[in-house]
Amino acid sequence: MNDLPAAVRRFVLHWGDMGGQWGTNRSVGQIHALLYLSERPLTAEEISETLAMARSNVSNSIKELQGWGLVRRVPVMGDRRDHFEADTDIWSVAAKIVAGRKARELDPALATLTACAAEAKNDPTLHPVAAARLNAMLDFTSTMNGWYGQMVAVPRPALMALIRLGGRIVRYLPARKAK
Repeated sequence: MNDLPAAVRRFVLHWGDMGGQWGTNRSVGQIHALLYLSERPLTAEEISETLAMARSNVSNSIKELQGWGLVRRVPVMGDRRDHFEADTDIWSVAAKIVAGRKARELDPALATLTACAAEAKNDPTLHPVAAARLNAMLDFTSTMNGWYGQMVAVPRPALMALIRLGGRIVRYLPARKAK
């Protein structure tokens, strides 16, 4: 990895650490970062040598990245080996990561909260405070799930405009009286 330019090395290390925080391992993040910044597709051997990783670790990590849709195998004229490149459209990358996290985290949480709230309705031993909090969490999670469904349907330019508006979007909402 010492052969990499300092900025690339720093990004690869940081992205690897971020991968660990996102529920994947460091190797997956580092390989994604290397491929994202690479000017050409790389073979698993090149990735292994560059990042000083075991070839089996690289293969498993590439499979995981392919499963997320973040990396694809591409042919290279005159070379029979498999080459890999990353999706470099950052919007697409972000959308794939968010969709994966939603499927892995939000969807199961919503299913569990729905089941818990249904059970709570029929449980006379459950304190009303606990039932109210379950319902509040279910309402919040359902709202976030619905919001996600709406946002993925918004065209990218409009979504970017919304994001850039940030908190200023509040001024476009109907005025409400303070409670």
